Formats: sequence, structure tokens, C-alpha cells
Amino acid sequence: MKLRNMLAVSGACIAFGLMASPASAQASRTWVSGVGDDLNPCSRTAPCKTFAGAINKTAPGGEINCLDPGGFGAFTANRSITIDCTGTLGGILASSTTGVLVNTAAVRVVLRGITINGGPPGITGLHGVRFLQGEALYMEDVIIQNFNSASAGAGNGITFAPSTAAELQLNNVTVVDNGGSATSAGVLIAPTGAGTVAATLDDVRLVNNTGSGVLVSGASTVMITNSRISQNTGFGIRTSAGAPTVRVGTTRITGNGTGVSVAAGTIESYCTNQLNGNPGSDGAFFGACLQQK
Repeated sequence: MKLRNMLAVSGACIAFGLMASPASAQASRTWVSGVGDDLNPCSRTAPCKTFAGAINKTAPGGEINCLDPGGFGAFTANRSITIDCTGTLGGILASSTTGVLVNTAAVRVVLRGITINGGPPGITGLHGVRFLQGEALYMEDVIIQNFNSASAGAGNGITFAPSTAAELQLNNVTVVDNGGSATSAGVLIAPTGAGTVAATLDDVRLVNNTGSGVLVSGASTVMITNSRISQNTGFGIRTSAGAPTVRVGTTRITGNGTGVSVAAGTIESYCTNQLNGNPGSDGAFFGACLQQK
């Protein structure tokens, strides 16, 4: 009798484990909805409410999609992940905080089709996207605006400051109305320690940011093409320290306090740019025209 009871209990436990394991497994694709619930499994028929709720139910390297328009909240990308809200008006409102934080070794993060908003004056956000550690950040069809914190080191649309080698790719990205001080930037590229950066900014609009449109330092190699950098209060493109190399082609740089400022390293031109109409000074690119091959 005892043996029979033990076998029955064991069988029940095994059956329960088999039923429970699919629910606890991480999915390769999860979903969020404006009417979802983070207690849900984040499936298409039972979506979550926020990116933060969905990310830990998504397998590393997986994807979170948006079923419908909504504000899905700030989050920390603690694993390789793709967030794709293309066509659904997905957004992040990040008053008094950072919209997206990436600070995990070797992760690759893709953000596509989202708006990241720092909120109204008085409770404005710190950083739209802040990358401190990881392998790569790819952003496509993204708008970042209203990160105007005056806190030290904050007030940037994108802060890309890795401590190891990392890659930044921006395509069709608008960074507008950010900045809380003269040292702020729409896009700040500033690797720390032994960090190095390889960055490509293509079809990017950096407009009306306090400080610089693009501010680059450290061991950084940056390519800017097919872009518009305008009405930034301090500088359009500036290098500040270290030995960065910035190369610029087919880009309009106008209406900034100073167009181009080389304080360290080089800012080079393919001589296909429009650099004029900057009230303080247009500045000048470094050296002769780069060869177009």
C-alpha cells in the first residue's frame, strides 16, 4: 500500500512538472499591448503591459513586438533583445529616469519603430538611451525627445559610453529638444577606460539640442552620412577629448552655435556636405577632402 501511494504521488509530481514547464519557459517572441497585463505569459493572445514585464519572459536573442499603440514604459535591456513596434506607435515615457538602459556584457540590442519621450519640464528624463556595457546597439525608425535633465552627465538623447569595444548603428533616427547644459548632446559618444566605439549615423536628424548635436571623445571612429544637424545651441559636431575620428558626408550642418569644432582628434569631410549658416561660426573640417572610393 505504501509503495502504491508513493508511486501515485511521484506520478502526480511528474505530471505537474510537465504541465508547469511550458508556462515558465522563455519564448523567442513575446508581445505587449496597451490593454495587456504583466501577469500574462506575453503571448500574442495574452500580451504583457510593459517592456519591463515582457523582457524577462523573452529568451536571450528574442524579440518583443507591439500589438497595438501604447506607452510601454522604461526598461533595462539585461539580455540581447529586439524591441520592434513598427507600425503600431509604441512609446516609452521616461519622466525623471532613463528610457532604455543597456549595461550587461556582450548583449546586442535592437530598437525599432518606437518613440522615447523624457516628459514635460520639471519632471524631465535623464537619458533617452544609455549604453554603458554591451556589444552593440542598433536603432532604426526611432524618435528621442525631451530629455532635459541638468544633472551632471545627463540630459542626452543617446549616451553611448561603453567600457569595452562596442558598436553603435543609427538609421532614420530623430533626436530633438534634448539637453540640460552646455555639455549635453543629442548623441554623446564617450567610451570610458579601455572602451572603443565604432559608430555609423545614417539618415539621422539632430535638431534643437542644448549643447551639441553630436559630441565625440575617446577612442571612437564615427561615420555620419545623409543627415541633418541643425539648431543645436552649442555645436553641430564636436570632438572634445582623446583621439576620436569623425568622417562626414552628404550632411547639412546649419543653424548651430558653431557648426564644426575640433578640440581633439579629427572631423573629416568627403566635401559633399553643406556647412554654412551657423551664427557663431561655421568652423572647419580637418585636413583635405577625403577620397570617395
